[in-house]
Amino acid sequence: VQLQASGGGLAQAGGSMRLSCTASERTFGRKFGTYSMGWFRQALGKEREFVVAKSYRDGRTWYGDSVKGRFTISRDNDRYTVYLQMNSLKPEDTALYYCAASPYYSYSDLTSMRKYDYWGQGTKVTVSS
Repeated sequence: VQLQASGGGLAQAGGSMRLSCTASERTFGRKFGTYSMGWFRQALGKEREFVVAKSYRDGRTWYGDSVKGRFTISRDNDRYTVYLQMNSLKPEDTALYYCAASPYYSYSDLTSMRKYDYWGQGTKVTVSS
Protein backbone atom coordinates (compact mmCIF):
# COMPACT_ATOMS: atom_id res chain seq x y z
CA VAL A 1 0.00 0.00 0.00
CA GLN A 2 1.53 3.27 -1.08
CA LEU A 3 -0.60 5.52 1.09
CA GLN A 4 -2.40 4.34 4.18
CA ALA A 5 -5.11 6.55 5.63
CA SER A 6 -6.35 6.08 9.15
CA GLY A 7 -8.07 7.82 12.02
CA GLY A 8 -11.63 7.88 10.79
CA GLY A 9 -14.57 7.00 12.94
CA LEU A 10 -17.64 8.45 14.55
CA ALA A 11 -17.77 11.94 16.02
CA GLN A 12 -20.47 14.25 17.25
CA ALA A 13 -21.19 17.56 15.62
CA GLY A 14 -18.87 20.17 17.03
CA GLY A 15 -16.24 17.60 17.84
CA SER A 16 -12.78 16.98 16.46
CA MET A 17 -10.94 14.21 14.72
CA ARG A 18 -7.48 13.77 13.28
CA LEU A 19 -6.78 11.73 10.21
CA SER A 20 -3.37 10.39 9.33
CA CYS A 21 -1.92 9.33 6.02
CA THR A 22 1.31 7.38 6.05
CA ALA A 23 3.31 6.94 2.88
CA SER A 24 5.27 3.87 2.01
CA GLU A 25 8.96 4.50 2.50
CA ARG A 26 9.60 1.80 -0.05
CA THR A 27 7.55 3.65 -2.66
CA PHE A 28 8.62 7.18 -1.97
CA GLY A 29 12.06 6.79 -0.49
CA ARG A 30 13.75 10.14 -0.08
CA LYS A 31 11.36 11.72 -2.57
CA PHE A 32 8.41 11.96 -0.20
CA GLY A 33 9.35 15.56 0.49
CA THR A 34 8.99 16.36 -3.21
CA TYR A 35 5.35 15.38 -3.29
CA SER A 36 2.53 17.70 -2.48
CA MET A 37 -0.14 16.10 -0.36
CA GLY A 38 -3.85 16.51 -0.53
CA TRP A 39 -7.07 15.27 0.99
CA PHE A 40 -10.28 14.67 -0.87
CA ARG A 41 -13.58 13.33 0.35
CA GLN A 42 -16.58 11.61 -1.10
CA ALA A 43 -19.96 11.54 0.53
CA LEU A 44 -22.47 8.85 -0.32
CA GLY A 45 -24.06 9.55 -3.68
CA LYS A 46 -21.84 12.53 -4.39
CA GLU A 47 -18.73 13.19 -6.40
CA ARG A 48 -15.34 13.27 -4.78
CA GLU A 49 -14.44 16.79 -3.74
CA PHE A 50 -11.29 18.66 -2.88
CA VAL A 51 -10.68 19.30 0.82
CA VAL A 52 -7.14 20.60 1.20
CA ALA A 53 -3.68 20.43 -0.32
CA LYS A 54 -0.23 21.46 0.78
CA SER A 55 2.42 22.29 -1.78
CA TYR A 56 5.76 20.58 -1.29
CA ARG A 57 7.56 23.46 -2.94
CA ASP A 58 6.77 26.32 -0.59
CA GLY A 59 4.35 24.87 1.91
CA ARG A 60 1.43 26.89 0.61
CA THR A 61 -1.89 25.44 1.61
CA TRP A 62 -5.31 25.64 -0.01
CA TYR A 63 -8.59 24.66 1.56
CA GLY A 64 -11.97 23.93 0.11
CA ASP A 65 -14.54 26.56 1.01
CA SER A 66 -16.57 24.17 3.13
CA VAL A 67 -13.67 23.42 5.48
CA LYS A 68 -11.84 26.73 5.72
CA GLY A 69 -11.17 27.74 9.28
CA ARG A 70 -12.04 24.28 10.61
CA PHE A 71 -9.57 21.88 9.03
CA THR A 72 -5.77 22.01 9.10
CA ILE A 73 -3.28 19.99 7.11
CA SER A 74 0.23 19.30 8.30
CA ARG A 75 3.00 16.94 7.40
CA ASP A 76 5.96 15.25 9.02
CA ASN A 77 8.37 14.20 6.32
CA ASP A 78 10.57 12.29 8.74
CA ARG A 79 7.59 10.10 9.57
CA TYR A 80 6.29 10.00 5.98
CA THR A 81 2.98 11.15 7.37
CA VAL A 82 0.41 13.80 6.61
CA TYR A 83 -2.29 14.81 9.06
CA LEU A 84 -5.70 16.34 8.70
CA GLN A 85 -6.96 17.95 11.88
CA MET A 86 -10.69 18.45 11.69
CA ASN A 87 -12.41 20.69 14.20
CA SER A 88 -15.95 21.94 14.58
CA LEU A 89 -17.18 18.94 12.67
CA LYS A 90 -20.54 19.08 10.97
CA PRO A 91 -22.82 16.27 9.79
CA GLU A 92 -22.07 17.37 6.21
CA ASP A 93 -18.43 16.41 6.80
CA THR A 94 -19.53 12.79 6.78
CA ALA A 95 -17.66 11.11 3.94
CA LEU A 96 -14.93 8.76 2.94
CA TYR A 97 -11.68 10.71 3.16
CA TYR A 98 -8.82 10.02 0.77
CA CYS A 99 -5.26 11.21 0.96
CA ALA A 100 -3.23 11.60 -2.21
CA ALA A 101 0.25 12.52 -3.37
CA SER A 102 1.07 14.74 -6.32
CA PRO A 103 4.34 15.77 -7.98
CA TYR A 104 2.76 19.15 -8.78
CA TYR A 105 2.72 22.21 -6.56
CA SER A 106 0.32 24.83 -7.91
CA TYR A 107 -3.22 25.55 -6.83
CA SER A 108 -4.76 24.66 -10.17
CA ASP A 109 -3.01 21.31 -10.23
CA LEU A 110 -3.51 20.35 -6.61
CA THR A 111 -7.24 20.95 -6.69
CA SER A 112 -7.55 18.45 -9.54
CA MET A 113 -7.77 14.76 -8.78
CA ARG A 114 -6.13 13.99 -12.12
CA LYS A 115 -2.87 15.52 -10.92
CA TYR A 116 -2.34 13.01 -8.16
CA ASP A 117 -0.26 9.91 -8.75
CA TYR A 118 -0.95 8.01 -5.55
CA TRP A 119 -4.11 7.51 -3.52
CA GLY A 120 -4.86 6.02 -0.16
CA GLN A 121 -7.69 3.58 0.35
CA GLY A 122 -9.92 6.03 2.21
CA THR A 123 -10.98 6.29 5.80
CA LYS A 124 -14.60 6.78 6.81
CA VAL A 125 -15.68 9.76 8.86
CA THR A 126 -19.18 9.93 10.26
CA VAL A 127 -20.44 12.99 12.10
CA SER A 128 -23.67 12.69 14.00
CA SER A 129 -25.94 15.61 14.77
